[in-house]
Amino acid sequence: MSEWTVHGSRTIYTSPWVELDLVDVEPPGHPRYEHHLVKWAPVAATVLLNDRDEVLLMWRHRFATQTWNWEIPSGIVEAGEDLTVAAAREVLEETGYQIDPRRLVPLAYNQPIGGMSNAEHHVFLGRDAVHVTEPVDAHEADRIEWIPLDRIHEMIDRREIVAGVAVTGLLQLLARRCAY
Repeated sequence: MSEWTVHGSRTIYTSPWVELDLVDVEPPGHPRYEHHLVKWAPVAATVLLNDRDEVLLMWRHRFATQTWNWEIPSGIVEAGEDLTVAAAREVLEETGYQIDPRRLVPLAYNQPIGGMSNAEHHVFLGRDAVHVTEPVDAHEADRIEWIPLDRIHEMIDRREIVAGVAVTGLLQLLARRCAY
C-alpha cells in the first residue's frame, strides 16, 4: 500500500493550544475527500520515581470526559522550548517539585490519535525530585500523592489511571523496571 496524497488543506479554527484543519486527501485507489486534522503542540510529561519505588501522581477531574483519575505531570511544550525543560517546568508548576531537566531519561513516546491528529507525547523518567513550593497551577490537581509502583497495574485495571500519557509512561516504566 502506498501513501495517501494530500492535495491541500485549510484551517477552520486556531487558538494558542489547538488548530483544526480540513485536509483534501486521496487514499490509494479511493476518491478524494476532506479529512479532519487536529494539530497540537507536543506534550512533555514526567513519571517521577522516588527511592521507595513510588510515583508522584495527581488526582484530578477532566471535564471533557467527566472522569476523576490519577495522572502524571504533563503539559504543552512552548514554542522553541526543549522537551526536557518543558517536562521539568510542568512538574514544578503542577506539583511544586523541582527536578533537573538534564537528568531526565526518555521513557516513552507515542502518537495517541495518529489517524486524525499530529499529537505527540514525550514521557520522561525523573528522579531526585525536591519539594520547593506549592504548585503554581493549584487548579491542576485535587490531591498530589506518592503511590507505590506495585499498585499501578491494579489502578489501571480499575480505571483510576486512564489518561493515555500516564498509562503509556507508567506501563513503560513497569515493563522496563530493571533498566531504570
